[in-house]
Amino acid sequence: MNDSIETLWRFYKETEFLFTQILSSQLSFAIITAYNPCGEVLTACQNGLLDRKLQHEIHRLGLPYRAMIGTSHDRKHMEKSWAVVIDKAQAVKLGCQFNQNAIYYVEADCLHLIPCLVAKFDAHLGAFSPRVKLLLEFPDIG
Repeated sequence: MNDSIETLWRFYKETEFLFTQILSSQLSFAIITAYNPCGEVLTACQNGLLDRKLQHEIHRLGLPYRAMIGTSHDRKHMEKSWAVVIDKAQAVKLGCQFNQNAIYYVEADCLHLIPCLVAKFDAHLGAFSPRVKLLLEFPDIG
C-alpha cells in the first residue's frame, strides 16, 4: 500500500464527529460522505454537488439520516457527512458508489472504520461517543 493511502487511513482513524442532535447510543448506523472521492481533494462546489447526490440517494432508498460533519481534531479539515441508519453491507456499497476509500460504522457506541475502495482490514476505533461534539449549528465548511 502506498504512503498516501497509509497517511489517509491514519487520518481517518483520528476523525471526530460534529452533530447538532444527539443520536441514541443503541442505534446502529453508518457515517458516509461524498466529499473528496478516492481521497482526491475537490473544490467546495464539486464536493457540494456530490453531497447533494448522496443525500438524494439516501432519501431515494428511504433510509433515516441526519447531517453531520467529520473533522480533524484541529478543525482544519472538515467533510459534510451523513449518519444513515443502514446495514453495514449496504453502507459499504453506498460508499463504493460514491468512490469513498472507507466509511464508519457505529454499533452499540463502538466505532469501526470499514474499507470500501482500499485493501485494508476493518479497524475497531473504540467508543464513538467520546469523539462526538454537539453543536448548536454547523460551522461553514466552504
